[in-house]
Amino acid sequence: MAAVLLVAVSGFGVAGRTAAAAEARTGDFTRQDTSRTRLRVALAGNEARYIVNEQLAGRPLRNDAVGATTAVTGQLLLDGRGRFVADSSALTIDLTTLKTDQERRDNYVRRRTLQVEQFPTAVLVPRELRGLPWPLPASGQHTFQLVGDLTLHGVTRPSVWDVTGTFNGNRLTGTARTQFKFADFNMEIPRLAFVLSVQDSIRLEYDFAFER
Repeated sequence: MAAVLLVAVSGFGVAGRTAAAAEARTGDFTRQDTSRTRLRVALAGNEARYIVNEQLAGRPLRNDAVGATTAVTGQLLLDGRGRFVADSSALTIDLTTLKTDQERRDNYVRRRTLQVEQFPTAVLVPRELRGLPWPLPASGQHTFQLVGDLTLHGVTRPSVWDVTGTFNGNRLTGTARTQFKFADFNMEIPRLAFVLSVQDSIRLEYDFAFER
């Protein structure tokens, strides 16, 4: 403000206006940067998994097949109003590292269902937080929803995650859950010799640990 008044009174001309504009840009950047909240994926405490209900041959009861990986990377960046900065917020899962208790199932899922040679990752770009106080709490457990675009098997679709998170100072931990059908992402239901049937529903769970 002082720079602008100085230009108006003293007639510094182009040089003065340039200096004022530079000062304004610097000030805006500083205010914007300090008002942002960055949550990075912690080095430990993260696991993403899929859960599919199946009927195995030779077993009387249905079974949940669980494939899990700790290979999760990324960050979440929120502006001063609690909105995601889209080009700086994304979570990436390395699908090539997913494992269940059956190597035959893993090989089939990697090659045929997920086709990881062509689509090695799943990416979630968050768009909105629903039901979470802003500014972010410093402590306590909260339930809320995260809305974002999930890219899997070359297809991008909106997804809604139900989240339970615990805030503890600069650390946020908890679990996020969503589900969808195989066809939603152009994937075929697995068909293996030792699996009689597979339910057409995939549950995704993410045990997360973020640090500010």
